[in-house]
Amino acid sequence: MTDSYEEPPLAPPADRATLLDGVRFAFGTLTVLPARITRWDRPAARTGMACAPLAGLVVGLLAAVPGTLLLLLGGGPLLAAAVTVAVPAALTRGLHLDGLADTADGLGSAKPAEDALRIMKQSDIGPFGVVALVLTLLVQVAALSDAYADGWARGAAAAVTAAVTARLAMTLASREGVPAARPEGLGAAVAGVVPRRTAAALAALTTVAAAAAALPPGLPASARAAVAVAAALLAAELLLRRCVRRFDGVTGDVFGALSETAATTTLIVLALG
Repeated sequence: MTDSYEEPPLAPPADRATLLDGVRFAFGTLTVLPARITRWDRPAARTGMACAPLAGLVVGLLAAVPGTLLLLLGGGPLLAAAVTVAVPAALTRGLHLDGLADTADGLGSAKPAEDALRIMKQSDIGPFGVVALVLTLLVQVAALSDAYADGWARGAAAAVTAAVTARLAMTLASREGVPAARPEGLGAAVAGVVPRRTAAALAALTTVAAAAAALPPGLPASARAAVAVAAALLAAELLLRRCVRRFDGVTGDVFGALSETAATTTLIVLALG
């Protein structure tokens, strides 16, 4: 998600959006999967950002399939990991990675908020962005390779958990009280739309679901999955607070950076043990 996204025409104002409106909003803005956005207003954004983890689940499953197939066909864990990491990038047009790079350039510029935001909006990528991209992708592939080395099931589970947690970090960043840094763009459209109780409930539900899904191998794996989600959300929260202080709010680029940060942290924790 970045502010370069072209906003569809505004829908007529309404007090509430249906679940289907929210699902279309989530998939239409966070993925390239076919989903026609039927409404573009605050109620739709509220429901849509609450559905973001669902979009992450689909992306994670689609990413795990080719990696698992490669492993079962005799490919190595490194190859499976590299392909698995490539799929989410393709399914998001690389927008989240672009947001990570732009946010790194903005934070690294040491300039006032207005100048930093202008740097982030430029089409080129600076040295901070390049370093952030390279290191993030390297760590993601390395961590997933370690997971795949223990079998396709653990690697696939890591890919799905990371994708869901990455989108959950966006949901939490859309909670009430988080301001937008710009009056326009996708970041402004979703900033502050999700009620705090809804965000907290989704965080708890995702953590429990991740722990339950990892339970078959044993309690240590289940506990590690729960810790991975919690650690990822903490890392994303720290970055969110830094960006709000630095840019006076959030942008679409910041949402992309939060997503990649959460995904990377999840994979690191799941690769341990």
